[in-house]
Amino acid sequence: MSIIASILQGATLLSSLTQDATNGASLLGTLSAPVLPDFLTNNPLPNGFPWSTDTVSNTNPYTQSPKTGVIRPYDFTIQRGFKAPDGVNTSVILINGQFPGPTIQANWGDTIQVTVHNKISGPEEGTALHWHGILQKERPWFDGVPAVQQCPITPGKSFTYSFKADLYGTSWYHSHYSAQYAGGILGPMIIYGPKNAPYDIDLGPIFLTDYYHTEYFKLIEQLLAPNGGPPFPSDNNLINGKMDFDCSKAPAGVSCTPNAGLAKFEFTTGKTHRLRLINGGSEGTQRFTIDNHTMTVIANDFVPVKPYETNVVTLGIGQRTDVLVEATGEATDAVWMRSDLSKNCAIANQPNALAVIYYPMADKNAKPTTTATVYDDTNCGNDPLAKTVPIFPIKPPATAATTQTIDITFGVNASNISLWEMNGSSFRANYNNPLLLLANQGNTSYPNNPEWNVYNFGSNSSVRIIVRNHIPAPHPMHLHGHNFWVLSEGPGDWDGTTINPDNPQRRDVQLLQPAAFGPSGVTPSHLVLAFNQDNPGVWPFHCHIAWHVSAGLYVNVMERPADIAKRQIPSIMAQTCRDWAEYTNTNLPNQIDSGL
Repeated sequence: MSIIASILQGATLLSSLTQDATNGASLLGTLSAPVLPDFLTNNPLPNGFPWSTDTVSNTNPYTQSPKTGVIRPYDFTIQRGFKAPDGVNTSVILINGQFPGPTIQANWGDTIQVTVHNKISGPEEGTALHWHGILQKERPWFDGVPAVQQCPITPGKSFTYSFKADLYGTSWYHSHYSAQYAGGILGPMIIYGPKNAPYDIDLGPIFLTDYYHTEYFKLIEQLLAPNGGPPFPSDNNLINGKMDFDCSKAPAGVSCTPNAGLAKFEFTTGKTHRLRLINGGSEGTQRFTIDNHTMTVIANDFVPVKPYETNVVTLGIGQRTDVLVEATGEATDAVWMRSDLSKNCAIANQPNALAVIYYPMADKNAKPTTTATVYDDTNCGNDPLAKTVPIFPIKPPATAATTQTIDITFGVNASNISLWEMNGSSFRANYNNPLLLLANQGNTSYPNNPEWNVYNFGSNSSVRIIVRNHIPAPHPMHLHGHNFWVLSEGPGDWDGTTINPDNPQRRDVQLLQPAAFGPSGVTPSHLVLAFNQDNPGVWPFHCHIAWHVSAGLYVNVMERPADIAKRQIPSIMAQTCRDWAEYTNTNLPNQIDSGL
């Protein structure tokens, strides 16, 4: 019997484990989790709002974001521990002892300040945190990617990130050191901004994560071993860090408790609720549904869109979608919330996650009897681009100043290790030489290090990148430092047509569909994106599947190097590198993957 069948046939949904045993100090997924406000109020409110008279439709978020002068401080201690999110007691790496990590909250225009203490031991590891979707126009050195903008935070040391909440909506943060975030270093980041559709209650973040019972480093060892085996499936699928597991399938010698407990939410009858969906997993594309309810999409990533209805939301790794759901049920109803790792677009042993939505008068331990939504799982892409129209219109250049084609392929190196390649080159990081710091010193050419995969686009005003996928696997492609225009995506080569040419979808992650195999051979898929070079820096462009990045599916975009050289980079960045150099003189990092 599958774990889903076991849950559905059970009498009640009483949890066998405490919240501390499953998730530590996190309240996500419990009925004690607070609903979120419209905005934070312990700050000035000019014209009644932290952002004054700015609205979704009257303000260009890339050129006119407010500056509130308010600092939102957070203090993160990262260390190893054991938790059992699904009942299997697993070695994890936690922020402040909780999984998922603490929710960062700020208003649009605030400064977020996070002090990170690296107390990872047994063994020690470096770390660095990336603030997904933040443009970092003012402080590109705080983007949080080791070997690109900074050296890793040395074990036993601390580092403070300070950056502007320059966009608003739903996002997350995560480690960008190796595949470390698959071990637990991740959490939601909510930036309050103007509403683009009315709603009554903000239920907050809903983290969707595939889950592995094996430590991330051991998975990388398996992945990148000579003559390594096929891709490994995830063991489970979690909603806000919770799900049950069939303990008969737990790893040998590992403690497993049945009925660990599902995430629970509450709807108020007749009210409209905002749900902030985040795919914070490592590999799998998620299909999110709610039994007997329709969802209205209001934002994709950090981009408010014209509302449209759907019964399923598709999320690649790193993507976020904000939806509104009207509570149309009876006061005593209980319904299933579901998220499925796509059978066609993910690799999973147990792909189905369940959570419960209770109406006000329902028994809060009752098991719903509702039926799953039927949806089409054949396509590994996002919603059609014709549907996803940004509310604030921005027209891309008809012809970009420069165009770069990148082909994604898969190869085997001289050591018989299978690697992903972009234009025939697999990425490998050098933690001791962050590219942004080198560029700031005028060093922008690396003929002896082609594995750094640097594309220097110079002072061009705009860039178009055409990505062609020659492998039958999807790739959620993420560009740091930008919300790019998605001009086109789909099977075959690009025919030159732009979808919604006056106002294409913008976002920071877009699913690149798999290539197709047929009688005549491989038909590649394509993704065409464009962006203005308005943010001098070195910006990663990569697949957000953790295992694909570990195996080299990554390039660096160097943007306006002459302006990078003019930046005054704070001395703490060089000091962090001196600390890392001193540490690694006697403690050689075990970098068996790309490093990111």
